[in-house]
Amino acid sequence: MASGLLQWHDGFHASFQIELQEEPAHLEFHSEHELYKKALRVDTLVIKNSDTPVQKKIGKIFRKFNLIEYKSPGDSLNINDFYKVYGYACLYQSKTKKVHEISLKDVTISFVCSHYPRKMLNILKAERGIEVEKEDEGIYRLKNDPISIQILVINQLPPEENRWLTSLTRNLPMDKNTEQLLKEYQRHKTSVLYQSAMDLIIQANKKTMKGDCNMLCDTIRELFEDEWKEKEMQMQKKESQIQQKESQMQKKESQMQERELLLQEREEHNQKREQRLDSLIQFLQDNLTDDMKKLLADNAYLDHIYQTSK
Repeated sequence: MASGLLQWHDGFHASFQIELQEEPAHLEFHSEHELYKKALRVDTLVIKNSDTPVQKKIGKIFRKFNLIEYKSPGDSLNINDFYKVYGYACLYQSKTKKVHEISLKDVTISFVCSHYPRKMLNILKAERGIEVEKEDEGIYRLKNDPISIQILVINQLPPEENRWLTSLTRNLPMDKNTEQLLKEYQRHKTSVLYQSAMDLIIQANKKTMKGDCNMLCDTIRELFEDEWKEKEMQMQKKESQIQQKESQMQKKESQMQERELLLQEREEHNQKREQRLDSLIQFLQDNLTDDMKKLLADNAYLDHIYQTSK
């Protein structure tokens, strides 16, 4: 996977689900959810199917319908992004069979980014009187708007509480938190969600991992030792199967060669028989009497002799 084409949104969608998977509330996660007929899509839609509050801090704001917009580490959150997603929320409210089937009170917006969007917040304050209030580490709530809105700054979130989200970076520190991340992945390595998130994290941090490999390599070696042994056994098994096939091929080839020799010998034997027969016929022809030669050469004469011999 090329470094410039990393699928950050797929990794974010998986990481966000991992962070909230222990919540008792019934949450549905829809990646790249289509909001409108003209292919307008929000990064993630979370539908909360019960009244049970989400306990994890990043999801406390959640109501019935929750739109999530994610910005990759290299991207900043600007005022255009704000109004785009705000428009998505309005479109989502309007995309119903009945009038006012969805109330904006049941809709929330979460912006997830790596950098605090100071310029955007200044514009919102000046244009709409929207204030920002820090709710917790890395969590900011916007006030004075009908829609409940929060900003999650990944770089400020506590890693121990949001291990997978905070690992969505190109500068993953090789520390105990990363070690715990790997151990958690090892316990869930058959999960498609964990595979998607870990694949993105590893691809984005190849240089960092190579630069500080002592701790990480030891950890990975310890965590994946059984898996590597299993793969090594599989490789040995495949190699043994290949050797068996090669041996069978050699045996078949040897049998084919023996058959070719037998055919060649038979062909040579047949050729010698034909040569001997030709020689015998030629000898008989050379030594036959004139009458015998005439009988062989003249069919009318042969019929005459046959008639007279009756």
